[in-house]
Parts: sequence; C-alpha cells; structure tokens
Amino acid sequence: MLLSAGEAKNLGPSSGPNRLRDLCTFCTISLDQEEVYRTKVYEKSVSPFYSEDFYFEIPRPFQCLSFYVYAKSMFQIRDLPVGKVAIRKEDLYKYCGKENWFQLQPVDPHSEVQGKVHLEMKLNELITENGSICQQLVVQIIACQGLPLISGQNCDPYATVTLVGSDQKKTKVKKKTSDPQFEETFHFEVTRSSSYKGRSHFHVEEEDIEKLEIKVELWNNGNLAQDVFLGETRISVKILRNDHIHRAWYLLQPKGNGTKSKPDDMGSLRLKVTYTEDNVLSSACYTALRNLMLKSPDVKPISASAAHVLGDICRESVGYEALLPVVRLLLHHNRLLPFLTSVAALELENTQFKANTIFRGNSLATRCIDDMMKIVGRSYLTVTLKPVLNEIFESNKTCEIDPVKLKEGDNVEVNKENLQGYVQKVFTFITQSSSSCPPLMCDVFRSLRQLASKHFPADPHVQYSAVSSFVFLRFFAVAVLSPHTFQLRSHHPDPEISRTLTLISKTIQSLGSWGSLSKNKLVRQLLVIRCFLDEISSNVSKESSGVEDSFVLKEGEVHKRAQGRKRIGKKNFKKRWLRVTNQELSYHKQKGKEALCVIPVKNILSVEKLEESAFNRKNMFQVIQSEKPLYVQAGNCVETNSWIEVLSQVSRCNPGRLSTFHPSAYVGGSWLCCKEPNESTPGCKPCTATVLANIQLDIDCDRETERIFSFFSSNRSRLQKMEDACAGMSVYLGQQEECSAFTIQDPKETFRTIKELGEVLDDLQAHHDSKGALTDEPGTM
Repeated sequence: MLLSAGEAKNLGPSSGPNRLRDLCTFCTISLDQEEVYRTKVYEKSVSPFYSEDFYFEIPRPFQCLSFYVYAKSMFQIRDLPVGKVAIRKEDLYKYCGKENWFQLQPVDPHSEVQGKVHLEMKLNELITENGSICQQLVVQIIACQGLPLISGQNCDPYATVTLVGSDQKKTKVKKKTSDPQFEETFHFEVTRSSSYKGRSHFHVEEEDIEKLEIKVELWNNGNLAQDVFLGETRISVKILRNDHIHRAWYLLQPKGNGTKSKPDDMGSLRLKVTYTEDNVLSSACYTALRNLMLKSPDVKPISASAAHVLGDICRESVGYEALLPVVRLLLHHNRLLPFLTSVAALELENTQFKANTIFRGNSLATRCIDDMMKIVGRSYLTVTLKPVLNEIFESNKTCEIDPVKLKEGDNVEVNKENLQGYVQKVFTFITQSSSSCPPLMCDVFRSLRQLASKHFPADPHVQYSAVSSFVFLRFFAVAVLSPHTFQLRSHHPDPEISRTLTLISKTIQSLGSWGSLSKNKLVRQLLVIRCFLDEISSNVSKESSGVEDSFVLKEGEVHKRAQGRKRIGKKNFKKRWLRVTNQELSYHKQKGKEALCVIPVKNILSVEKLEESAFNRKNMFQVIQSEKPLYVQAGNCVETNSWIEVLSQVSRCNPGRLSTFHPSAYVGGSWLCCKEPNESTPGCKPCTATVLANIQLDIDCDRETERIFSFFSSNRSRLQKMEDACAGMSVYLGQQEECSAFTIQDPKETFRTIKELGEVLDDLQAHHDSKGALTDEPGTM
C-alpha cells in the first residue's frame, strides 16, 4: 500500500474554546485500531502541509484504513483528537491512485471498532408449562476474531446478547485474547400465551416473529475501570425464514450502526491511496506463466520475450510499473543479469543519442536497472549515506546560496562553506564505498561498460558515462533528495533541510555527467570518480579499507521480555529503547541512557516472528542467539516487520545462521510449539529468510507471477493489437503504421510468444474463475 498524507484545511472549529490555531498537529495512520505510522508534528496552523508518503506491505487482514488528526497541547496529558477519515477496505478501490479531499469526522469511542463475531441462530418449537406451543430462539456465540488491543495489550472480552423485550444475557469473560472462543448458547422463548410473566417469555404474534432482532455486543471487561465497548452487530430473525439454522461471521459495527447527526465542520484532509490486493492461487497454477517469464533472457531477439512484451503493452497504461514483478521474479531465480544485459544492448542499438547522454531517458532498460538497484542496493545506501544524512538532519546548518532565497541575517559565505562541507562528505562517503556495492550491481555495471565501449569504440570515456548515469544520477542523487523514500529517514525533511538536500543532490547529479566534469577540467574529481567507477564495475573482490564506523540503522521504543539472565526476578515485559547499528543490537532503559545489554550483530543466528500464543501478545518477534532468545514486542504489525527486516539484513552474512527455529517460547519445561522438553532441541520450523546474491530477500514468486498475470489481463486488448501488428508485418513484409507503438524486431518470433502467452493466460484465468477469485486491474480488489 502506498499512502500520501498531503495537507489539512481549516482544522477544528474556527472559534471558541476548541480553537486549534494555537496548537501543533500531526496525523496518524491506522489499520483498524492499530496505529502503524504517524507524521511529524507541524507547527501552529489550522491548515498544516504534511506532504508525507508511506509505503508498506500489509501483514494481516484488516477491515478499515483510518487517518486521525491530533492536536498536541502543552497542558493536556493526552493528545486531543481533532477528527478522522475512515475508509472501509471494500471502498479503497474508489479512491485508488487519485488525490481526494475527505471531510474529517468526529472521533467517537463507540465508533472505533474492529473484528468479527461468529454466531449461530435457530428456531425450535416447544410446549410450555400451560400446554401452549411456542417458538424458542436459540443463539450461540461461537467465537470472535481480530478484536482490538486495549492499551497495547490483548483485551478481556465478553459478549452480551439481547432480544427485543427480553433480558440481556452475557457470556463469561475470556482473559487476554483478541480471538476468544466462547461456545455459549442462550435461549429466548417467543410465546402466544400472555399468562406467563417471566421476562424471558413475552407475547408476540407468530406473524411478527420475523420483525424481531438479535443484538450482540462485545465489551472489554475493565475490572475496576469502566468496561470498553468493542462493537456490535444486529441480526433480524427473518434470516431464519428459509434456513432452520443460520451460522455466519458478522463484522462488528459502531454503536447504533454509526448513525449520527451531521457534525460540525471539522476541516478536511487531502489523501492519496494506492492499494493492491493479490488473489494468489496455489503454486502449481503459475508454473506455465512463470516458466515463460524465466525463459525471457534466452529469447532472441529480446524484444520477442514475454518480459519485454509485457513492458511494451503496459507502457501506455501504467508506464513501466509492470516491470517490477518481472525484475523481482528474475532476480529470485538468478536470471536478471542476462535479461538486463540484453535490454540494455537493445536500447544502445536503437539509440540516437551522443555517447555522453546514453541511459538518461525513461526506458524499459533504465526502469529495470532502477528497480534492481532499489531492491539490492538498499543496504548499500544505508551503509553509505545514512551517517552523513543523520548529521545533516541533526546539525541543521543553513546552506542557502541563492541571494533571492536568503533570509534576514543569513551570511552567504558561511552558507557556502556549510554546503561545501556537506558535499565533500557525501562525495567522500560515496567514492570510498566500493567495498559495499552489491555483487549484482557490480556485474550489471560491468556489462554496461562493455556494451557502451562496443557501441562507441571511438570514445574512451563512454564506458564511465554508462555507469555514472546510473550510480550517481539514478541511485545516490535520488536517495539524497528523498531519503525517506529509501527508509534512510523516517519522515520528510522540513523545508530548510529539504533545500539543503536539493543542493547536494544537484551536485551529485553533476558528478554523473562525465562530460561536464571534463569540460570544467576538474582533474582531481575525475580521477577519484574514475577509480570508484573502475572498482564498482570490476569482477575483482573488494576489501574494506579499514574499520567500519558504527551508525544507527533503526531505533525505537518496544516492550522486551526479561531474559532470565538473573536467577532471581520476574520474567515480565518492560518498556525499553531498542537500538540497531551495523555492529550491535542494544536495549536501554530510555533513549540516550547507557545500554543495559549489548548483542554483537555477528552473534545473531536468526530473527523470526513469535506466535501470539507464546505470551498472549501480538506483534512479537525473537532475536535468536547462542544464549537465550531475546523476545520483543513492537508497537504494531508494520513495525514488527520493519524490525525483522533490518535485523535480518544486518546479520545476513553471519556464519552459523540457523535453518530452523521454534516459533513459540520455552515455558514450563517444554517448547510450546512442539512440546519438546529439551531446551536445546533444534527448531521445529524452517527459517523464513533466504540469502541470495549476498542480500537478504523475501520474494514470493507466486505473488509476483500473479501480479504479472494481472498486468497482462488488464492490457489484453493491447496484447491483441501487438499480435495483429506482428501478423501484418509478416504478411506485408515491412513496418506498418500500427506497429510503431511496439518494439517488434522479429514478427514471427514475437507472434509465437504472444500466442503462447494467450494460452497460458486463458488457462490461469480459468483457475481464477473456478476459485471464484476473478482478478481486477492492479490497485483494485
């Protein structure tokens, strides 16, 4: 999911005690009631400009995506809710890929619900004590799923059941669970007799039975505090008109089904949501399409391959977005390098550019290489740029050198000195980073050099231009300009830092222009850059030049379970500050305090999720080492995945990494998962992480193939046009006007590929139809 929180307008009432003009605001993003992201706090304004993007995989089912605007107050312990925007999952497609203004709605505790309830209803006939026949309504509360956390912990839920005019009935309280199993049955008698006065029996005409309604409410037992409403559902008894027994899951709804009077104008929020849901079938269903895509690097010419055809037919509708799943699939199967080499060679064959401007446009080849660098080069960017970016953000020195944009009191000479210092640091970090460049990037750069030299044999510098246009212009310069996009910083920079990053990025871009450096006779920089480009595009093994500096990869507040390192003491959960650097994992009582425990990265054997049942807590993960595992609870499901990813990345090359692990904990003398009594017993489940090309990747090939199928399906008419163009070229022996929209070098080979694709796509669509899971356009459900 890709979310963009743009800006807010006219927040809160315009006058009165709740006026927000003097308060700072921020926006949070929640899946159901679980907060997963929040923006920075923005200074006093009723129309703050957030402009923050968030991209994340959704690791669990959800019902509603919500955006909350809060105001921070110096005199209030808790932040003040201003309003919210809530979009149900089934409505996301209406807003997909487009910016929309949403009216803020009031935040009502009785409307903040999530989860579902499983129940059964049936009508029985029975004879009462006075001999009359009545009907008895039997309601069984079976279970619930996905109830919200209360104060970060699993709730203590119970259910109430009410039939109009009768007593309310109540289940037992289930302790510390979001998925309670109730299995409790309640009886409500509906009788014609008016002589019986029990509240569970009431007079109703038989023809009115269908008008009755059952209300089921879920509550969290507050013990000494007030009980908290979790949601309700109402079911009409007429649902039993055709079925003697009705059993179903019902989504919990707000109290009164959310019916409210029209609220005051609370302002509005501009949002852009891009949501993609994949209906993934069994792996065997994708074999034919997957094999056809994996065969692409071997097809001659490359333009006749299934992968290139996909890029061609999707270019008008989604640009080259369709190529990302292709890149990921080929990367997983170690088939990406020959494909990138072939498409780059094709671009050079068709190029009309000068040698010093090759690979500057947005083409199939450049997009594929861009995607490859973003996937495999993420750790490389972190190692190279994160330390200097942290310094830029924290020191916040002014670097403005444009006289028009200078503020009062600014000294242009001091600003110029600040900018030169930052640029020199970034330049040094980049040109000394060759030992960290991923092997696959080095292999691709080497191929680009060879192709460029072959195509422009008279130009000795073109081999360097080919590499610098990618590594400087499309990799480092983009990351400097937008560090939040590459997870190098958690938030967008403020305007002043953003301007500094823009100036540095422009300088980095100039480094990618080999001709510009030569023209300005920057001999020293030329030599340093040339040496760097030689190193990252050679097949010689590179060694680090010295001791690696320590820098922070991720830090934040978590709950950690006591490891039992002391013989005396409870094994409870405590709030701790967790910190990961490229050298160690540590936890602290608070941010900035001394470390309570330090685990060298080289000692980490695996990082995996922990089952909720281990400690009745959600969002748990474990860091497995030679001593006792470190059990950690993250703030939400997205944060859990982020911690696991960072820790797996930094420990990916450790010797002795485990192949199996225990998904639960060792409690009470045995492993909860496999019941083995020996604590040193090897794990009972395979580790999820896989090592590929010296980088940590978790690529679901079935899901990527499903995405490829989805792009083909939504562009089937374009595929047919390309097939017709191939047929026309074969008949008329030449390029026709309708062929100009496609790259067709060999019409017969391309026609053969398209026909094979058609058969494979039809077969896969039949599998979807049989499963009742028709695939829509990407970005819809």
